[in-house]
Amino acid sequence: MNKKNTFFSLTFALMSTLSYSQTTEKSTELAPPLIGGDVDKHGCKPSAGYTFSSIKNDCIRLFEQEIQLKEIDSKQTYTTFIAVIFSDDQRKAEIFVPSMDAGLILIRKGRRLKWKGNSFELTKAKHYVLKKANKIIYRGI
Repeated sequence: MNKKNTFFSLTFALMSTLSYSQTTEKSTELAPPLIGGDVDKHGCKPSAGYTFSSIKNDCIRLFEQEIQLKEIDSKQTYTTFIAVIFSDDQRKAEIFVPSMDAGLILIRKGRRLKWKGNSFELTKAKHYVLKKANKIIYRGI
């Protein structure tokens, strides 16, 4: 092989290596985060739909909970829901309101099915109803 062909062969090999190296670096920079690859301070994985429940002392998925309430009179083009979890003795209810970072614990008042806390009131008659400052904001689905 003459010097000219050797030069072109080496140049081609070097360019191919650099091109591959740059492609590999870009693909790792642009890769989306791995679902379930994040962990919060409680060990829950928010990107996989998990939220920490103080009552259950465990990670839960809100959309899998038995008691869900639908937003009433939403001003947005969509409606939200909340999940409600009760302690075993029904003395505490934990609600997960979208505007809050964590669940809020409500305490049962008296013998009636009424839980209160932080200007929220959860009651049950035919359906569960959540009020804030005496205005119904969520109702049982």
